Amino acid sequence: MNFPLYIAKRYLRSKSSNNAINFITIIAVIGVILGSASLFIVLSGFAGLKDFTLQFSSIIDPNLKAETAVGKSFILTDDAISKLNKLDDIAQYAKIVEERVIIASQDKNTIATIKGVDEHFQQVVNFDTVIEHGHWIEPKSRQIIVGWGIATNLSLGILDYTNPINIYVPKPGKGQITSIKNAFNSMNVINVGVFFINEKLNDSYVFAPIELAQNLLNYEPNQISAIEFKLKDGVDETLAKERIQAILGDQVIIKNRAQLNDALYKMLNTENLAVYLIFTLVLIIAFFNVIGSLIMMMLDKKRSLNTLFNIGVTVRDIRRIFFYQGSLMSVVGGFIGLVISLIIVFLQKTFSLVMITPSLAYPVNIKIENLLIVFITISVLGIIASKIASVRVTKSLVEGH
Repeated sequence: MNFPLYIAKRYLRSKSSNNAINFITIIAVIGVILGSASLFIVLSGFAGLKDFTLQFSSIIDPNLKAETAVGKSFILTDDAISKLNKLDDIAQYAKIVEERVIIASQDKNTIATIKGVDEHFQQVVNFDTVIEHGHWIEPKSRQIIVGWGIATNLSLGILDYTNPINIYVPKPGKGQITSIKNAFNSMNVINVGVFFINEKLNDSYVFAPIELAQNLLNYEPNQISAIEFKLKDGVDETLAKERIQAILGDQVIIKNRAQLNDALYKMLNTENLAVYLIFTLVLIIAFFNVIGSLIMMMLDKKRSLNTLFNIGVTVRDIRRIFFYQGSLMSVVGGFIGLVISLIIVFLQKTFSLVMITPSLAYPVNIKIENLLIVFITISVLGIIASKIASVRVTKSLVEGH
């Protein structure tokens, strides 16, 4: 039998004759419970916000995207197309042409990014879910579909033939511009739909058939800016990435969804880390109560400790008693806090107790890694606090001098 652990359990369950010590102990345990519960609730809230934020960008993000390594475009050869068509990892891929353009209508204009896509784009990403009004563009047409922000800024309607829409892109070349007309390639287009994804994409993107974008930019039929890939279910992303890279060579850089949204991921992860550190600091302050509680317990149990010492219990074992008591207090308090926080998060997820807007509940997500993070944090801090308190047990204390 582990004698120090047995005594520690007895001390943890028993009440002191001094009500002040009982009150301090209760405050210490409540501090650990509330600290662990708060940390898990906040981490679950940030996990929900992260998933909520990324779900909009991931709607139009492919599994993999091959972007040009140098310049704005590259040539996709017939041989590369043949090899890509034979690659079992790929469910579908779409050729893309992207460029900054000026879009103008009714004496209003704005800078946007035109994204020319081929007929396979809808099979790579499910774009229909974000179309608010109108319909998707037809291949080899002069149709476009714009974001909500662009449609609002330019007062664009759908299938409005009375108000022409023009897209302008600077012509490549060198030397001085002698004529505005000769400085731009332009094309008259018709808007057939409005999409809503997020503020950034709504205000900056215009989708069009790839042929329209290539004509604007004077590209060759096999000259593109990128290729977007949808992988088959269960395919290893890393292996697929390597195989596609081997086909396309060094002319492209292949990115997955996380790399395509690296700035957003970094921002969300940094915020998550900052909140974790802030609440860990709160927990550290709470564990000072645990240290104080243990020291007060030592002083209260001084006579009992003297008896234990006289019957042969060493100072080292007495230190272990309070070390175990503090550790048990921390682990039990942390476990209770996690149970309470799990119930709260589950209720929010099920019944939408807290709302951001009348129609949008605050998003939360229960993740096993967050449970482990909180439990390990509580355990480590509890062990450190117990160690700090237990070293206060000295020979002079237990001898009663």
